[in-house]
Formats: sequence, C-alpha cells, structure tokens
Amino acid sequence: MSLDFSQGFDAPIVTTSLTPQDEGEVSLRPKLLVDYTGQEKAKGNLAIYIEAARRRNEPLDHVLLYGPPGLGKTTLAGVIANEMGAGIRVTSGPAIEKAGDLAALLTNLAPGDILFIDEIHRLNRAVEEILYPAMEDFAIDIIVGKGPSANSIRLDLPRFTLIGATTRAGQLSSPLRDRFGVQLRLELYTTQELQRIVMRSAALLGIEIEPAGAAEIASRSRGTPRIANRLLRRVRDFAQVCHDGVITSEAADHALGKLEVDKLGLDAIDRRMLTAIIKNYGGGPVGLETLAATIGEEAVTLEDVYEPYLLQIGFLTRTPRGRCVTQLAYDHLHLQNPVRKDEDTQLSF
Repeated sequence: MSLDFSQGFDAPIVTTSLTPQDEGEVSLRPKLLVDYTGQEKAKGNLAIYIEAARRRNEPLDHVLLYGPPGLGKTTLAGVIANEMGAGIRVTSGPAIEKAGDLAALLTNLAPGDILFIDEIHRLNRAVEEILYPAMEDFAIDIIVGKGPSANSIRLDLPRFTLIGATTRAGQLSSPLRDRFGVQLRLELYTTQELQRIVMRSAALLGIEIEPAGAAEIASRSRGTPRIANRLLRRVRDFAQVCHDGVITSEAADHALGKLEVDKLGLDAIDRRMLTAIIKNYGGGPVGLETLAATIGEEAVTLEDVYEPYLLQIGFLTRTPRGRCVTQLAYDHLHLQNPVRKDEDTQLSF
C-alpha cells in the first residue's frame, strides 16, 4: 500500500484561495438572495436593481464586484443568475488570452445570459479593447484578412450582463471600470454573520454543532466565509476523533489551538509577519517587498490575503514609507514597544 503525501501538511489554513479540500464548498453556496447571509447594503441595492430589470423585461446592467478574496463574489454572481433566471458562463481574466477567445465566448451567449469574469483586472489590454463595444453597443468588430485586403466586420451580440469580480479594483482601467453600471464593494463579515453561515453550513453537511461552537469558529475566521467553512471541516475532524462528535465551544477551541489559529483568527504567517516588522525593523515602516523577502512569502499574498484583516483589526497601518505595526499588535503578541518603554522611562524621572 502506498500513501499519497502530495497535498502536504504545511498549506496555510487561513488562505482565502480555493484548495482541493474545498471541493464541497460549491454545495454550500446559497442559490437566492434570501439565503445569502451578510453584505446587507450591497444585497439590498442589488435586490432593487434585479427587480427593476425584471419588471422592464431586460438584462441587468453590467455589475462589478470587488473586495478582498473569499467574501462571496463568485457566489453572488451565481445568485444574480438564479434571480434573473439566466444562464451563466464562467471564466477568468488570465484564461482569456486572445481577442478571439473573448469573441467566441460572447457570440455563444443567449439573450439575457450572464458572462462572469473573475480576476477581471488581469485581462489582456487587447482583449479589454474588444470588451468596450460589447458592453456599450452589444457588438464586436472583427478584422478579417490581412494587409490592404483586410475588412472590419461588426457582429451584433445578444443583450447580456457582464459580471466582473476583482480583488484589486484600483488596477482596472478607467474606461473599463466606468462601463459597469452597478459597482458593489463586498466588506469583511461580522462575527454574527459568520456564525449564521457556520450554522447553515453545518446543517447542510450534517454536522452536530452548538451555537457557542459556531461562535468560536466564526470569531477566528478573519471575517471571511470561505475560511469559516474550511475551519468548520477541520474542527469537525477533531470533534469526531477527540470529542463526542459534537462541536462545542471547548471542542472548537481545542481544534483551533492545534491548528495554531488564535482568538483573533491570526495564524502562524500573521504572527511571523508582525513579529518580523517588530524585531527586524523596529515596528516599521518597512516596504512590502522587503517584508515578503524577510518571511519568505509572496508580496501579493501578503497584500491580498493577510493585510486586509490586519488593517481592519488595527494591527497594521500603511504609510508612504511602508507598513508599521500598532500598539495593539505589540499587546497581542505580548511584546514590549521600545518607544513606549522609553516614554515610560522618561516619565519615571
């Protein structure tokens, strides 16, 4: 018998990217707005736009969803398709390499269909140029032939809805961003919202869980449903093996302690990041690339996955010169702030 260790045991538990262990996540996704937990402001406005489009019997205006990864942008795109009773084609920015790839997608859409492009900020500029007339005029211009004999042919498209998702709205060009009539920012979830998500997911997965256990998982999920669902599965394993199969507050605390996820949801990489700024750079400021090289992580990973949460809970600040750690981070890590220590020494005199 051979054992497969190809997945490894060092994969970060709090990553907001989909992993092979998240195969069942699709089954946990809500299908309708009424089942979608959180994002009340965005959801309320979206409900109005959808109802208005249905009453006019026309496709929804183009939608841009942006915010940190793992907050449900892809899920919300599926919800919009279900609410509109439309088909949905899913792709991503890096997958559309040539203008012909996009033309093939657009010409195969049916009237009212939705084209969902994840990571739309990574679209090739030549592809983006094709998208402009498609979004505005529902037509694309195709060049047939080469040289003096080349002709431009305009192909009419059915009226469709483009939904773009991005974690970096600032990297979108102004012409593309301005063509989205509906722009919705998704925020990190509250602990109460995540608790409801954990309870719903547990019911769908057939997991016995107490409200206190769900609250414990929710409080350490960094405001992100994807992380909450992943932690739920791992805590279930510990509950089944080390406890009586029911996820209680004690069982969740024990499991999350073993996973090195602390009370605020910080994992080993968060703590390495903060500790490196404090011990190597005196609390900052330090540049992102320098920090990434110091702890052996990709700069884009730190910026997209770890920074948003650390900024929200007030452990990190951004300055023109780089990242700085706040007093809250010193207190959480039980480290002495040398600046405060000097101030206390001066006051003692």
